[in-house]
Amino acid sequence: MNKPVLVIMAAGMGSRYGGLKQIDPVDNEGHIIMDFSMFDAKRAGFEKVIFIIKKENEADFKEAVGDRMAKIMDVSYAFQELSDIPEGFEVPEGRVKPWGTAHAVLSCYDQIDGPFAVINADDYYGREAFQLIYDYLASNGDDDKYRYTMVGYQLGNTVTDNGHVARGICDMNENGELVAIHERTRIEKREGGIAFTEDDGATWTFVPAETTVSMNMWGFTQSIMREIKDGFPAFLEKGLQENPMKCEYFLPSVVSRLVEADQATVAVLKSADKWYGVTYKEDKPVVMAAIQKMKEDGLYPMHLWEEA
Repeated sequence: MNKPVLVIMAAGMGSRYGGLKQIDPVDNEGHIIMDFSMFDAKRAGFEKVIFIIKKENEADFKEAVGDRMAKIMDVSYAFQELSDIPEGFEVPEGRVKPWGTAHAVLSCYDQIDGPFAVINADDYYGREAFQLIYDYLASNGDDDKYRYTMVGYQLGNTVTDNGHVARGICDMNENGELVAIHERTRIEKREGGIAFTEDDGATWTFVPAETTVSMNMWGFTQSIMREIKDGFPAFLEKGLQENPMKCEYFLPSVVSRLVEADQATVAVLKSADKWYGVTYKEDKPVVMAAIQKMKEDGLYPMHLWEEA
């Protein structure tokens, strides 16, 4: 079996940050969140990373991130392009929105030859998550079903004090395998706990803080690439009719389809670590304080790559 590879979805970074050179450091040493993901991934055993970016951001990304990382790990690039769709389909005039996370992963099609983990570029996942997912991918393969995995977090460890977030709430069976993911696009802290709304705040449903949620940290065998590719035309057929400007092909949708068809299982690996991300500008001081505390506690060196 080939060694697990890390795939980082970074194609949205240019638009979100207003240019890659403006990526904000989260410590006084100039590291960004991705530095910590790469550090944890290397410590867990990953030796290769594939960055999914936009072609027009290539030079900026290499300058801001990639060239530095190439000294640490084997680095390659995949380009998520709006025009990269199956024959017979056309990009709707005026559409600029990418086709979603499954389409992003599909851009690595020719580079994936074994198990791989997928993460978001701008989320802090914690050391334990990378070790859990690497060990699973290194020791499990497909048999009569596809054997996938994801790292689940406690909802209470993934919400911000500064607004609402979107999370995938997970249902699991007695074996700790994923049964379903319910995408909740507006979850926030309320008086009395954490709740979500689906009617713009008219009604709220409270969810226990220990509920397992997905933060888009997935582990797959190579088989998922074929399934994403095979399912893309059907997605476009429907999506371009119903919502041509904004429809997105999401990884959880592909996984859910395979689980429901009994073609795949998804082992949910639970991490007790706290997730961090800068969803709102007010989150940044919280993230910086947390990173500093982890350094002081010895979880990270002050300068991540000095010994690399």
